Amino acid sequence: MKPTIEAISAMPNGTQPTHLLVVLHGWGANYQDFVPFAKVLNFPSFGYMFPNAPFDHFQVPGGKAWYALENKDFTGLAESRQLLLDWLNSLEATTGVPLNKTIMAGFSQGGAMTLDVGLTLPLAAICSFSGYLHYQPQTEENRTYPPTMIIHGQQDPVVPLTAALKARDELNKIGVAVQYQEFDMAHEVQDPAIALFKQFIENQVIS
Repeated sequence: MKPTIEAISAMPNGTQPTHLLVVLHGWGANYQDFVPFAKVLNFPSFGYMFPNAPFDHFQVPGGKAWYALENKDFTGLAESRQLLLDWLNSLEATTGVPLNKTIMAGFSQGGAMTLDVGLTLPLAAICSFSGYLHYQPQTEENRTYPPTMIIHGQQDPVVPLTAALKARDELNKIGVAVQYQEFDMAHEVQDPAIALFKQFIENQVIS
């Protein structure tokens, strides 16, 4: 069966959403992982989309993967990248919200995909939680990037803090305006990190 991206959504009751937040789960999780974000962030006019990665995880029943981390070739990355691009570009037709009113965020491997795909699109903002770079950013003339936030745990045993620092520095080199913040946490998204992300959206997108 050809890989596809399925998603669950949460939309404001009876009204057209003014903005859209897309959240990508991490390796081995699935689209249910960040559904609570909708209630915690509590943006009443926002729509929320939670896509499933297109590949089954090789070990976790019901878990999904954006690409294979169990081998050095990152098998599936190119296919997943294109599927995600196509899906994001299709959202305006189904939700009525354009890309410039869409925020993209992701956790861990989903954060890596956000820093990859999100920076190629005219999004309102992007955020990587506990993420990393799986590619080498290249400078492009006259390129405008969305406002970008990187949040990472100082005690992260899965994706080391050095990966977040590298992502910040490499993206700064090509002209991405990165707002970077570390928290006293492990490989997770605690309440202070969510509060900062909410403030980032309010400052960059709503105000």
